[in-house]
Amino acid sequence: MPAASTKASTRVDAVPAPTPPLPADDRLAPGDSRYRRMSLALFLAGVATFALLYSTQALLPLISADFGVSASEASWTVSAATGALALCVLPMSALSERYGRRTLMTASLTVAVLVGLLVPFAPSIGALVALRAVQGAALAGLPAAAMAYLAEEVRPKALVAAIGLFVAGNSIGGMSGRVVTGWVAQEWGWRVALAVVGLIAVACAIAFRALVPAPRHFTPGTLSPAALARTVRGHLGNPLLRRLYAIGALFMTVFGAVYTVIGYRLTAAPFSLPQGVIGSIFLAYLVGTVSSAAAGRLVARLGRRGALYLAGGTTTAGLLVSLSSSLPLVLLGLLLITAGFFAGHAVASSSVSHTATRGRAQASALYQSAYYVGSSAGSTLGAVAFHSGGWAGTVALGLLAVAGVVTITVFGTRAARRTVSAGAVRGASA
Repeated sequence: MPAASTKASTRVDAVPAPTPPLPADDRLAPGDSRYRRMSLALFLAGVATFALLYSTQALLPLISADFGVSASEASWTVSAATGALALCVLPMSALSERYGRRTLMTASLTVAVLVGLLVPFAPSIGALVALRAVQGAALAGLPAAAMAYLAEEVRPKALVAAIGLFVAGNSIGGMSGRVVTGWVAQEWGWRVALAVVGLIAVACAIAFRALVPAPRHFTPGTLSPAALARTVRGHLGNPLLRRLYAIGALFMTVFGAVYTVIGYRLTAAPFSLPQGVIGSIFLAYLVGTVSSAAAGRLVARLGRRGALYLAGGTTTAGLLVSLSSSLPLVLLGLLLITAGFFAGHAVASSSVSHTATRGRAQASALYQSAYYVGSSAGSTLGAVAFHSGGWAGTVALGLLAVAGVVTITVFGTRAARRTVSAGAVRGASA
C-alpha cells in the first residue's frame, strides 16, 4: 500500500501547473474607437504642423516683391522655421520623456498657433524670419513626441499604418496651406493668406486636444543631461538608425528644394501662371497622402529596403520628367516626386520607431532633426541652385540627393546579407 500511494503521488505531482493567461494587449489597434480618435487627432496635428511650417513657401515670389529681396533671401522664411525645428526637436523629446507626449504636443501646438497669428504683421523680412524661427522651435515638440506616442500606444502590427496616417496629415497640411495661401494671396495679399492659415491651425489644435486619447503606456523619465547624452550616443552608434536618419535628410533635401523654387519657375516664362494657380499646384500633395498611407502595404510586400528603392526610383523619374518645358509634364514630375518622397519618409520614420526599443522619443527626435536639416538645406541650396542654373540646377541637386538614398540603401542591403550569412555560418558550426 505505501508503494502504491507513492506512485499515485508521483503521478499527480508530474502534472504541469496550468499556464497563467497572458495579459491582454490594451494598446490601440484598428477597429478600436480610441484608435480612430487617435488617428484623427494626430492627422489634424499633422495638418496644423505642416500648414504652419511651410506657410510662406508658396508665397515666396510675393514676399520677395514686397520686401525687395532675392529668392535665396526670401527662402529663409522657410529655412529659419525648419532649421529651428531641427535644433529644438531633441531637447523637446527630453521634455516629452519627463512631462508626457500628449502634454508636450498640446503645448507645442498652442505656442505655434499663437505665433502664427502674429506672423502676418511682420514689418520687415528680418522680423518675419525671426518670428518663423520661433514658430519652428515651438513646432519641434510635436514631431518629437508624436512618433514616441504612437510607438508606445499602438500595437506593433499597426504602427506603420498609424505613422503613415500621421504623415498623410502632414501632406494634407502642406497642401492645404499652400493652396489656400495661393488663392487668398492673389485676392488680398500674402499677409491675409498667412492669417487664414493661422486660423485653420487654431481649429486643428483645438480638435487635436479634444480627440487625442490619454496615454496608457507612458512612464515618466528624467531630464538628466547625462542620461540624454547616453541615449543619443546609443542611437547614433546603431548603424541602421544612422542610415535611416541620412535617408530622411536626403529625401527631404529633394522635396524642400523642389517646392521652394517651383513657384519662381512657374511665375516666369514660358508658364507665367498667376499666384492662385501656383498655389493649386500643391494639390500634388494628395498623391503624397495616398503614398504615405500605403507605406505599410509597401513594406509588407517589398520589405523596407525594397520600398525605399521604389520611393527613390519614383522620385528620380519625377525629377527627370519635370525638366520638360511642357506644363502637363512638369505637373506629372511633381506628382512623382511627391509620391516618392512621402512613401520614403513614411517607411524611414516608421522603421526608426520599430528599430529603437529604448529612448524612442530621442530616436524619433534624431530622425526629425535630420529630416528638417534636410528641409533647411534643400530650401536654401535649392534656391541657390535655381539662381545659378535655373530649374536644371535644382534638379541636379535633387538627383544627387536621391543617389545618396540609393547608395545608403544598397549598403544596408549588403550589410543585412553579411549579417544573415554570418548567422548561418555560426549556426552550422554549432
